[in-house]
Amino acid sequence: MSQTPRLAFLASDHPGSREAVSALEARYGRHDPDQADVLVALGGDGFMLHILHEHSNLGVPVFGMRFGDVGFLMNRYAADELDSRLARAREVALHPLTMQVVDRAGTRHEAVAINEVSLLRQTNQAAHLQIRVNQQVRVERLVADGALVATAAGSTAYNLSAHGPILPLGTDAVVLTPISPFRPRRWQGAILPASVEVEFEVLQPERRPVSVTADYDEFRDIVSVRVQQNQKVAHRLLFDPEHSLEERILNEQFLV
Repeated sequence: MSQTPRLAFLASDHPGSREAVSALEARYGRHDPDQADVLVALGGDGFMLHILHEHSNLGVPVFGMRFGDVGFLMNRYAADELDSRLARAREVALHPLTMQVVDRAGTRHEAVAINEVSLLRQTNQAAHLQIRVNQQVRVERLVADGALVATAAGSTAYNLSAHGPILPLGTDAVVLTPISPFRPRRWQGAILPASVEVEFEVLQPERRPVSVTADYDEFRDIVSVRVQQNQKVAHRLLFDPEHSLEERILNEQFLV
């Protein structure tokens, strides 16, 4: 990265972020995202995911500053010495999940998830799911509210609230976690190599409809889902050395 990188400042809808962007542009200059060396996103984790999805084709790193309630992927907000912070920042590569879906009408859909792919029941009827890993049936029938596959970065999000394990960043793995499982009662999920292919088949899809979400892209009335991590794509995030994502993930495992 050059000593004076061209910066594109991007504001969320959170109160104060637009005013902060105006002040930062007056101080550090203004560039469009496709002309920038670094994207600076002001918001929360949801906004960061939006920026990563929207600008994934640019291949430039993103430095987030927190303006929101949740900022696990964000650095602290400060207008001073942004140049030096970027020069010292550590880069982390996040590999997304790719998802292929078939719905009850036979329509095929594709989407990308940086955090997780989650299947959820659509009605008061519990979902019945068969789970295959690398084409081998591992769970014949999961009776639950749903299930999810999460990356290491996403393991501290929905996966954590579903009592799934946290994966340290850099772990060559994904996590498969049931959501409020009823049967089998003692199955708590699995940590799988990142290279695996996970397939879900919805059993009784007419009686027990299921939806699937890849980050914020949702498809309803599905019959099958296939999930794999795409090692060929890497989203580049920048973190202050004293607030690295690795350290945050480590700290999360000791919170009570």
